[in-house]
Amino acid sequence: MLVSAKEMLEKARDGKYAVGQFNINNLEWSKAVLQAAQELNSPVILGVSEGAGKYMTGYKTVSAMVKAMIEEMNITVPVALHLDHGSYDGCYKCIEAGFSSIMFDGSHYPIEENVEKTTELVKVCKEKGMSIEAEVGSIGGEEDGVVGMGECADPNECKQVADLGVTMLAAGIGNIHGKYPADWAGLSFETLAAIKDKVGDMPLVLHGGTGIPEDQIKKAISLGVAKINVNTECQLTFAEGTRKYIEAGKDLEGKGFDPRKLLAPGTEAIKTTVKEKMELFGSVGKA
Repeated sequence: MLVSAKEMLEKARDGKYAVGQFNINNLEWSKAVLQAAQELNSPVILGVSEGAGKYMTGYKTVSAMVKAMIEEMNITVPVALHLDHGSYDGCYKCIEAGFSSIMFDGSHYPIEENVEKTTELVKVCKEKGMSIEAEVGSIGGEEDGVVGMGECADPNECKQVADLGVTMLAAGIGNIHGKYPADWAGLSFETLAAIKDKVGDMPLVLHGGTGIPEDQIKKAISLGVAKINVNTECQLTFAEGTRKYIEAGKDLEGKGFDPRKLLAPGTEAIKTTVKEKMELFGSVGKA
């Protein structure tokens, strides 16, 4: 069964490690992440962007698929199904569809409107036993059409949103979605420390986990980051694995490719990437 991310993130915060959120786009990605988590006995969060939800025909399809896979694959580690960068309407659709966690990305609203909408969603999530993530300060880059300039969050605004009762807080500290440019300045640990000072024990979230140097990942965890999102690296490894299979020309004697075999190398590549990240984040054996 799906669980709220609340307990797993509080344990991660106290244990000074981070739970990985790995975005899913189809059955193969979901299978790879769940297998990796089970084999490493690691709690895991399956992230679903609004674009991915639409691609998979809707949030009800995603929810039903993941719940059935957990049962059929005998997954015993804690698994949260989480809406990533959700709109106000998207959050309500995922609540109705049976997700166990949502992120309301109100960072593009004026802080007053962000607070108003987050307050309402916090109340609903508490009634449903769901976890909720909020965002302050835009995350740079672009992911599924969600664009941010990468501004560092205002620590006072972070406290204002954290005090609403959210489960976790995503705060911009110079991180970006997608591949990091060569001239990237790195994470602003000064900002992160100031945010931590304001929000206390609130589990913090680091988006854009692909490409951040290992030493910066570990330092961020030491300063209160308990959830780290990974998407781009899985996209890249999946594409590379699939490309190599096609270039090898392993079709069925000119009849085409067996889709199960075609997607297998990319799926295994994702599984390997997820395991590497879980090792880096320190969540192995923490289920």
